[in-house]
Amino acid sequence: MSTLENRQFKLISRPVGMVKRSDFDFVAEPAGTPGPGEVLVGVQYLSLDPAMRGWMNAGKSYIAPVGLGEVMRALGIGRVVASNDPSLAVGDTVVGITGVQDYAVAKARELNKVDPRLAPLPRFLGALGMPGLTAYFGLIDIGQPKEGETVVVSAAAGAVGAVTGQIARIKGCRVVGIAGGPDKCRYVVDELGFDATVDYKNEDVAAALARHCPKGIDIYFDNVGGQILDIALAMLARRARVIICGAISQYNQLETIQGPRNYMSLLINHARMEGFVVFDYAARYPEGMQALAGWALAGKLKAREHVVEGLETFPDTLQKLYRGENFGKLVIKVAD
Repeated sequence: MSTLENRQFKLISRPVGMVKRSDFDFVAEPAGTPGPGEVLVGVQYLSLDPAMRGWMNAGKSYIAPVGLGEVMRALGIGRVVASNDPSLAVGDTVVGITGVQDYAVAKARELNKVDPRLAPLPRFLGALGMPGLTAYFGLIDIGQPKEGETVVVSAAAGAVGAVTGQIARIKGCRVVGIAGGPDKCRYVVDELGFDATVDYKNEDVAAALARHCPKGIDIYFDNVGGQILDIALAMLARRARVIICGAISQYNQLETIQGPRNYMSLLINHARMEGFVVFDYAARYPEGMQALAGWALAGKLKAREHVVEGLETFPDTLQKLYRGENFGKLVIKVAD
């Protein structure tokens, strides 16, 4: 039996509205011992993602909800501290579902080994991880960008949006980002290379998009839903593609979520709207990773991480995500 203390956040109630600390129980138990085909991972960084809010809800979704009394699901990166599988050795750095805890017992085949010399560890949870792959497959497969087209990306300074816009630029598109606040808007243009931004906190979004997209929107990559999705739908160009990646503005609603009100724009403009989940592309992850890593090494793909220290901060840090207080990919540093 392991003598390592394992702090864990367990979900004990289904959140109503914003996630609260009282929705979790923070406990300490001995770390588990890996069985055949398993390893014990010492978690170093945890990924905080908008989808976590949906995982807490009961009901049908693309993945089973986190059960009450279970460790909260989360992606993490860490070091193998004990191995019972020949494919992974003690000291290897791996990425996978670890949960919000210090140590995770996981099946070796469900973890991906990475080289920590290639990039800072949090980047493997962001631009070189699931958010980057989400941007890649959503834009390339569903959006099918063509040179000269206008691409609009909401939550443009976030983990997925930032990568999406940069890939669109690499593909020769004109890119307009929607972000909150002057600092994020400057970052999106000055550092990430977007052609223009709309500050949804301080501008009339409809008027600004009309100014930046005089010929309409060819591709809209949506991460927020709600009113901004409605505005974008009203400005679609003929045969536009609308990619539904997320709807962070709706995840903590106490009432019925706001769906698209002017979906007839899809009919009028012969446009298409499609949702997706990155897990659908698991068989093609190596393709996406190769592309993302190549662009990063060439200096064409930049990233920023917002690191908060301390596993114990989890519920409060998660709230930053839904309040838009993070600047870049939000992660928790658990250990060195």
